[in-house]
Amino acid sequence: MAGKVIIVSAPSGAGKTSIVKHVLQFLPELRFSTSATTRNMREGEINGKDYHFLSVDDFKKGIERDDFLEWEEVYANQFYGTLKSEIDKIWDEGKTVIFDVDVKGGLNIKNYFGDNALAIFVEPPTIGELENRLRKRGTETEESLRKRVEKAEYELSFAPKFDKIILNDNLDIAREEMLHTIREFLDKE
Repeated sequence: MAGKVIIVSAPSGAGKTSIVKHVLQFLPELRFSTSATTRNMREGEINGKDYHFLSVDDFKKGIERDDFLEWEEVYANQFYGTLKSEIDKIWDEGKTVIFDVDVKGGLNIKNYFGDNALAIFVEPPTIGELENRLRKRGTETEESLRKRVEKAEYELSFAPKFDKIILNDNLDIAREEMLHTIREFLDKE
């Protein structure tokens, strides 16, 4: 086992990405694992930084080659996954990997790394608040919003399987709780 990993999962819109970006500013020993996806690039995103954007065909070829630690078809022909090469690159730098992944992917990574992994679930205060956050993004159609809210209700049922649940009803408090939880894990031998 090359090193420790931190897994942060949550339903879309719960605030996990905002919290992870904050944590990375204060914990230089962490390095973000850039996931691969087949979804369309959003405005302002950079290939290789925000995600490794792949075609559906290339993603499926990667699955066949066993390039992924974990992957999932989150929506029809919309794949997300963690490239094994990404983790090796981070460990080669002497850093600890931090993942911002969907709930099932997070649990798969936790199962793979066992005690060398800390799995944190970021929970929204309510489904209604989660829906409001997704609406404010302005990136969702009514249909995609409905799908994300339905999926979030399902994903919330997995929260007890994580090592730690952080309620994000106040972003500043959630950020500090995340920092404290990760520091405690990294300091353990």
